[in-house]
Amino acid sequence: MALARRFAILASVALAAGPALADTLTYRNARFGTSLSFPAEVFSDQMEAPANGDGMTWLSADGASLAVYASNNALNLSPTEFADQASQGQGEFEVTYRRVADDWVVLSGYEEGKIFYYRFEFGADSVIHAMLLKYPPTLRDKYDPLTGKLGSSLEGP
Repeated sequence: MALARRFAILASVALAAGPALADTLTYRNARFGTSLSFPAEVFSDQMEAPANGDGMTWLSADGASLAVYASNNALNLSPTEFADQASQGQGEFEVTYRRVADDWVVLSGYEEGKIFYYRFEFGADSVIHAMLLKYPPTLRDKYDPLTGKLGSSLEGP
């Protein structure tokens, strides 16, 4: 009986957290090994890949964008140093949330009228793997719950 009750509680928590996304796409960058899983039904418009092969960008029909890429940490910045530099954006750029750990950085805030959520993972061979999500503030209820799922799926060697 206790097992059935636990299962019922877990099932109700899972339902409250939102439905599972049926069509998940996992992008893997051949150049750096960066990968990210995301809902293909939300980010359905894939942009043209850059010539240098460092990543990819997808757009949604409602004005959001998702970019996944990697770059060499040419200046050998620590996560704190990187966060300090990245927090000083150009133009209309305001960081309202910042978290720095031993091997990752999260920045969130507002840029040119959109909410942004950026996650950077510091990987092997001095490579920084990145996920950049931007969306209109009117779509906060749709995209805020995705930030954690997207960010936790960002990986790289």
